[in-house]
Amino acid sequence: MSDLLPGIADAVDDVWAVLEGQPRAVEALAAAAAQPVHAYLLCGPRGTGKRTAALAFAAALIGADSRSRRLALAGRHPDISIHEPEGRTLRVSEADEIIFEASRSPVEGRLKVIVCDRFHTAEPEAVASLLKTIEEPPPTAVIVLLSQEIPPEHTTVASRCVIVEFNPVPDHDVRRILEQEGVPPDGLDDIVAAAAGDISRARLLVTDDGLGARRRAWAGAPARLDGTGATVSVLVDELRALIDEAQAPLTAVQQAESDDLAHIEADVGAQARLRREMDARHRREQRLLRADELRFGLATLADCYRQHLADARHSSDAVDAIARIRNAHACLVRNPNEPILLQALFLSLPRQ
Repeated sequence: MSDLLPGIADAVDDVWAVLEGQPRAVEALAAAAAQPVHAYLLCGPRGTGKRTAALAFAAALIGADSRSRRLALAGRHPDISIHEPEGRTLRVSEADEIIFEASRSPVEGRLKVIVCDRFHTAEPEAVASLLKTIEEPPPTAVIVLLSQEIPPEHTTVASRCVIVEFNPVPDHDVRRILEQEGVPPDGLDDIVAAAAGDISRARLLVTDDGLGARRRAWAGAPARLDGTGATVSVLVDELRALIDEAQAPLTAVQQAESDDLAHIEADVGAQARLRREMDARHRREQRLLRADELRFGLATLADCYRQHLADARHSSDAVDAIARIRNAHACLVRNPNEPILLQALFLSLPRQ
C-alpha cells in the first residue's frame, strides 16, 4: 500500500518531521526514545496525529539506517506490528494477538514495537487480558496504545503506561501546514473550520470541491424554516444528499489503497487478512466521515444563531436554538438515526 504520510521521504533524517502541530508530544516522545520503557499510551482526539507519532517513535527506536526508518514511518518494518479492532470494539481474540506478537523476538534489531490503535474501544475482558503483558512485557517489546480517551475501566492499564497527551491541532497550525503543502488560499477558511483540528480531515477536504456548497446549505437552513414538517423533510433530504456526495474524496483515496493492495496480491498472492482489515477500516472511515460532516453542519448552524445574540429581539430564541443544536451534537456519539435526529432538530429551531 502507498505511503500516506506527507513528507515521509524528507523525514528519514528527522523522523519527527512527519508529526505536525504537536510540539509537546514530539518533545516527550523524542526524550522517551533515548531511554524507552515498556509501554506508552498516546491519548487525544481522532485526527491529532497519534498513529503518525507512534510510527515516528517506532522509527526512532528501531531505525538504525535510512531504509529501516523509511519502512518504520510507512508502518512496514518487520519489527513493527500494528493492530486495530476490525469491528467497533477491541475483542479478547484481538488482544491475544497483541500478546502473541509481543512475545515474538525482533526480526532485525533488538526491539520490536507493538502498536494498538483505538484502545479506548477495548472490551473489559480484552483490557484484563492485556494487563499482565503491559505490566510485564518481554524485554524486547515496546507497546504503544493509541486512545481517544481513558475510560474508567481502562485506568489500570493506563497507570502502567507513560501517557503522552495529544490536543486538536490549532487552526493557525492547520492553515500553515496546508499552505506549506501548496494548498491555494481560496477556500482555505472553510477547510480549516471544517477540519476542527484534524489534519487528516483537512488534507481530505483539500480535494473536496463541494465543501463550500455544504457550508452555504447549512448556513441557509434557518431562513427556510417555516414550522412545517414538509419543509423540514425536504431540507433534511437535501443536506443528507450533500453528505452523501462528501464521501467522494474518501472513496478515491480508499480505491487507490485497494488498487495498491491488488498489485501486491498480484505479486505475492492473496492477502486475505490485509484485505479484510482494510475493508473493515474503510467502512469505519466512511461512518466517521459522515459523523464529521454532521458535526461540521451543526457547528455551521450554531454560528448562524450566534450572530443573532447581538439582536435583543431574538437573543432568547438564539440561545435556545444553540442549546438544542448542542444537544443534537452530543447525540452523535450514540450513532443515532440520522434523519430522525435532523428532523427533530429543525422542527424545534426558530426561523431566522
